[in-house]
Amino acid sequence: MACAGVSLRPAALLWGWLLLGCSWGPGPPGVGAAPLFSAAYVLDDAGGLGRRFDGIGAVSGGGATSRLLVNYQEPYRSQILDYLFKPNFGASLHILKVEIGGDGQSTDGTEPSHMHYENDENYFRGYEWWLMKEAKKRNPKIKLIGLPWTFPAWVGKGENWPYDYPDVTVYYIISWILGAKQYHDLDIDYVGIWNERAFSSKYIKVLRQSLDRLGLRNIGIIAADGDWNISKEMIVDPYLNDAVQVVGAHYPGTKTVPNAILTQKKLWSSEDYSTFNDEVGAGCWARILNQNYVNGNMTSTIAWNLVASYYEELPFGRCGLMTAQEPWSGYYRVEAPIWITAHTTQFTEPGWSYLQVDGHLEGGGSFVALTDGLGNLTIIIETMSHNHSQCIRPPLPHFSVSPQRATFYLKGSFYMVKTLQVWHSRLGFESAQSTFFQQLHPVKVWRGSFYLDLNVDEVYTLTTLKTGQKCICPDPPPSQPFPSNYKDDFNIRNPPFSEAPNFADQTGVFEYFINTSDPGDHVFTLRQVVVQRPITWSSDADQTISIIGNFQWENFTVTCDIYIEQPRDGGVFVAGRVDNGGIYVRSTKGVFFWVFADGTYRVTGDLAGEEILMKGLSGVRANAWHTLTLSIQGTSASGLLNGYPLWENVTITEPSNGWAAIGTRSFEFAQFDNFHVEAS
Repeated sequence: MACAGVSLRPAALLWGWLLLGCSWGPGPPGVGAAPLFSAAYVLDDAGGLGRRFDGIGAVSGGGATSRLLVNYQEPYRSQILDYLFKPNFGASLHILKVEIGGDGQSTDGTEPSHMHYENDENYFRGYEWWLMKEAKKRNPKIKLIGLPWTFPAWVGKGENWPYDYPDVTVYYIISWILGAKQYHDLDIDYVGIWNERAFSSKYIKVLRQSLDRLGLRNIGIIAADGDWNISKEMIVDPYLNDAVQVVGAHYPGTKTVPNAILTQKKLWSSEDYSTFNDEVGAGCWARILNQNYVNGNMTSTIAWNLVASYYEELPFGRCGLMTAQEPWSGYYRVEAPIWITAHTTQFTEPGWSYLQVDGHLEGGGSFVALTDGLGNLTIIIETMSHNHSQCIRPPLPHFSVSPQRATFYLKGSFYMVKTLQVWHSRLGFESAQSTFFQQLHPVKVWRGSFYLDLNVDEVYTLTTLKTGQKCICPDPPPSQPFPSNYKDDFNIRNPPFSEAPNFADQTGVFEYFINTSDPGDHVFTLRQVVVQRPITWSSDADQTISIIGNFQWENFTVTCDIYIEQPRDGGVFVAGRVDNGGIYVRSTKGVFFWVFADGTYRVTGDLAGEEILMKGLSGVRANAWHTLTLSIQGTSASGLLNGYPLWENVTITEPSNGWAAIGTRSFEFAQFDNFHVEAS
């Protein structure tokens, strides 16, 4: 990887000594407003340290958020991974949290389970195994977390609930943990319960007992990945309290509750951010990275999501630390949140400790100070204003931030610190002149003190460490829309991943399949493999669907060979102008061309099949290959079966644009081959 480390010291930012007797402040004379506030802050370890720092991380999954990343060609894929995981390079994440795929819709798609059925185990499905290995390759010390959003149907034995048979659910989760080790040499550090859904104290205790019995005592349980309510039960149930290592809450708004403190457990914001990754998103991230500890004693913050590597028009598009949603072109963007993350991650490590200090700045904003206990000190300061740091949730109460002078007094073992390295970011909302993660001239500490003149919407890191780097890879190729002429015959004997490139499953799971019973042209196919509705997290559709292409497509033709496996009531479709997915998949509209095993066909304006535009006889039966062609031009659509017109000139009023798609009538086996879409 030819990514050079650079230390940016532009002349305009190399301001020299401010000869004010005893202190040095990085702020050029005459630049910016005069400070309205001036206050002093003491950093001292003589009276002991604060809570242990557990690291900054991000989530891959919840749902299918890294879907497109795996299809990037080299060197671009490795560059993206370096920006995310490589120490002293970019975001340098300490934690990677992944979805334990459960075959159900979990926000922007479905992730395949390692056990579609009770007697089925496969630890090479999906891409989370690969991603964890790539993260470990770059940072062997990175912590790994697994959390389920959905579960295969067999876990609930027919009920949409994973806790009625806790032994079964525990068996399923521990199989994933053991599979990670056996097949990928991955040690899982923490496991969760059920993302943002009810918890079961009984299940948590059975999980803890089972982990311990198998010699997996080092794997911590995080609970309950929703609000703080589990802490109420933990303080009155010592067995539950012993079973849980981390109380994890989602989107806590930097606040905790007294009961959580009383558990005496680690407190984490185990999912946060979820905000569009522009500069407001960067401001949100900068503020909560500090204030989750300053206001809420939370020692880890984990962003949803790691990398926006899914179709942008799906829910929460571009809510990742960086953007990589064009594997067909190689284009990606290192967004501002990457460098905001670096302000903390490049100058701390899990196992450091926070100092005991209030952390609120007199003029608004916050700071945290951390030490490794061996003499190193890192201070991170943020002065994010209200309107420039709003996260997607929860609502942010009004506050104000003003220019201010902050004087720091270093005491205890830090009194002997003479120099601090300085890294700086400025979010230039008014001027559109932002700077990110620039190294400035070091601060000279004089008799244990120094000051800074802080403007609004800035981040500073001051540290004894000299290891920070802002690494820059060569520019990726320019952005390009999805190819207007795209084909996939799925003819790959040993695919590196279980899913075909660029298909994004929204309900059901579509996997490469070797059809050994076919003597002809359809040995290698794509097969929908989920035949029971999973234990859902969101409102999965009753039909399965996988989308692909350019959401802006208006006029295009989709052709695909199809094979219905379910006799009598089986059915499949090809579709165009598909307008929705993710957690809204049930309300998806488009133009859907269905054929059924009973010999009929339908054209509908929606995935649910309720808006019937045309219907009739097709002669299609199960267990035979047929070719469907759907053509959409302007307000008219037509369909071919095996190259011959079956219906034509159906009037289409809406949607006016959308993806192409394939899918099935229900949760059923069906195969697809020789997919081709051509847009004009």
